[in-house]
Amino acid sequence: METLLLILQEEPILSFALLLGVILVVPLLFEWLRLPGLVGLLAAGIALGPQGLNLLTAELPAVKLLSDIGVIYLLFVAGLEIDLDQFRQTRSRSATFGFFTFAIPLVVGTLIGRAFGFGWNAAILLGSLFASHTPLGYPIVSRYGLVKNEAVLVTIGGTIFTDIASLLVLAVCVGIHGGEFSLWSLLGLLGSLLIYAAAVLLGLDWLGQRFFRYTGSEEGNQFLFVLLSLFVAALGAQWIGVEKIIGAFLAGLAVNDVLREGPVKEKIVFVGSVLFIPVFFVDIGLLIDLPAFVQTLSSVWLMLAILVGLSFSKYAAAQICQWLYRYTPAQKLMMWSLSLPQVAATLAAAVVGFQAGLLNTAVLNSVIVLMLVTATLGPILTSRAGAQMAMQEEKNQGLSPAARAIPPTVPQAAPYVVVVPVANPETEENLLEMAALLAKHEQGRIVPLWVATGHLHMDSPSLQADLDHGEYLLKRAVAFCQQFGVEATPITRIDSHIDQGISHASREQNASLIVMGWSDTTGLRARLFGNVINSVLWAAHCPVAVARLQQPPHKMQRILVALENFRSQSARSVRLAQILAAANQAEMTLVHVCPLATTEADRQWLASQLQLLAESSHFGSGQVKVLAGDDIAKTLLKEAEGFDLVVLPSFRRRNRSGTLSLSDITTTVLERLHCSLVMIGEPL
Repeated sequence: METLLLILQEEPILSFALLLGVILVVPLLFEWLRLPGLVGLLAAGIALGPQGLNLLTAELPAVKLLSDIGVIYLLFVAGLEIDLDQFRQTRSRSATFGFFTFAIPLVVGTLIGRAFGFGWNAAILLGSLFASHTPLGYPIVSRYGLVKNEAVLVTIGGTIFTDIASLLVLAVCVGIHGGEFSLWSLLGLLGSLLIYAAAVLLGLDWLGQRFFRYTGSEEGNQFLFVLLSLFVAALGAQWIGVEKIIGAFLAGLAVNDVLREGPVKEKIVFVGSVLFIPVFFVDIGLLIDLPAFVQTLSSVWLMLAILVGLSFSKYAAAQICQWLYRYTPAQKLMMWSLSLPQVAATLAAAVVGFQAGLLNTAVLNSVIVLMLVTATLGPILTSRAGAQMAMQEEKNQGLSPAARAIPPTVPQAAPYVVVVPVANPETEENLLEMAALLAKHEQGRIVPLWVATGHLHMDSPSLQADLDHGEYLLKRAVAFCQQFGVEATPITRIDSHIDQGISHASREQNASLIVMGWSDTTGLRARLFGNVINSVLWAAHCPVAVARLQQPPHKMQRILVALENFRSQSARSVRLAQILAAANQAEMTLVHVCPLATTEADRQWLASQLQLLAESSHFGSGQVKVLAGDDIAKTLLKEAEGFDLVVLPSFRRRNRSGTLSLSDITTTVLERLHCSLVMIGEPL
């Protein structure tokens, strides 16, 4: 092993290849075992580090470089995750909640540190670790359609205050620890930090706006500009005497308004999430002293004090805001659950404090346990709060889903256009038949679409062959649509990427719906590079129906529609199922799964809403079922047995890390369902 370690030290490419193998294989293995991939990366670091096989150490050049980039990338992404538009809507209340959810944990954490014998500097730093938070439950909030709820906006906005204030405390504590402390040196450090923060936030925003306007659609140059801004800001922070992660966080905030949601942001976060950040977590595993970690778990008092102190202090902040702003108990639970997880800023600050000698091994190990516990508990509580808040909003609105649905007899404001990309002759006819049934009912038309990938030379023989093949498929599609008496207007488009061609053509045609065939979204290739469906779902302006049809639509006799909530967009999924059911005189069933803890009165109310939604159609009353179960995916899969088609509405979100996010429940059902299915990706 020592010989191999020497070889790794002399050949950085070998250690880099080993790291790539770890971050590729280990998360896949742990996710297959139904364990978080993050835990796998930590375990891999322990197994390959000095406490295990001794193949990697934190001092190897490749590990040190990639891990250093990973920690600043982690805080950079945390800055990008802050939704400044939402913050501006509730800035005063966000500031209030941010103050309480920072100050109370800071005091509690400091007292815990003093009680366990830490000096004032280390105790205050420990308290600052409590103060920050990462709203991991945000995708769950999106699924319940609660992103505009004031309690959610206030909590997300408060993240700005907690993260900035926590990083300021980190800068001061590390600065004091590293040199002579005096009041003047403290004031000088704070003054230089404030000036630097203003320069980064205002300067990068100003420069970025002009650079992006000048470069237009040159994504490569824009990508390099953002990366350069990140590393320059990180080095500048180190130059004035504070940690690099503070400059990285400020850079994330600075380019937030410039990037918005788009392909450049997606690529930036993709590079970090698949390479640099995973290596950082492997490096944490290398730093873990396994005997000391086991000892920390066996002497539980410090760990319990940290867990209880954090939970209590975050709950107290949410409770105070409930009293001040008269929020409901469900909103209080939502604020607590979103502010509870400690991941990005907490972990990065803990590692910096440990490396600076301010925090000992026991604290680092306790913070890792804290991260795992809160990252698991927070989303669970968010799901419970989201279900309660969604139900309360429906009741407060006083509108049934039937009232919000578009009646089938009301004409569309614009022509109903269904875009169907044609590529696979084996699935094309079933997709076109489904599109034809929808377009015929809505008195619309179908746009069969062929996208040829662009070449440098337009006279390329391969491009001509691609166009000829597309023309053949389009002729087949038009002839098939004519059998249903539906107008079909075929389009051929040349674009640099197939997904861009689909989303661009759909926007140009003012499409009402995009119908696409199913492909592998869970395999290795999709994990590495994504796929066309993911990209279209991410970018499309209209709903996208992703279908895996194992038989022609006219043969489907039992159709199940699974509704996660009663947002107005769900009516489109019900309507699609109603049209298919009407064409076949098929049986349609609406299902909603509620938590086991839901009261009988609330279950009856949910059933009444489903019944109203079923009766709103002109096709007769469909069956409705309200099922109870805490494992929603498992309950739906059991109910789906015996059905020919399952329709799943899913609210896609361009998430806070810049990538596509679908409901976890939807993802699980898609993986395990064996009958035909249609997933309706709805924009929020």
